[in-house]
Amino acid sequence: MEKMTSKRRRGFAAMDPERRKEIASKGGRSVPASKRAFSTSRDLAAEAGRNGGQNIKPEGRSFSLNRALASSAGKRSRKAV
Repeated sequence: MEKMTSKRRRGFAAMDPERRKEIASKGGRSVPASKRAFSTSRDLAAEAGRNGGQNIKPEGRSFSLNRALASSAGKRSRKAV
């Protein structure tokens, strides 16, 4: 096996510091509520949650294993609306 003597920089390491700073600063900015998909469409949020829940194996679903936990979560969600 040959020994690698030189490494090429990739990704962020290859960028100049100003470009890295520009990209990093975008992470700290908040997206306005009007541009968040789930805040504008309750049905879309419900569908996404349903799809996510169906992708978990039944034995891994905490609500299917703990009826009291599911009940208390449902009661809390009704109060929040």
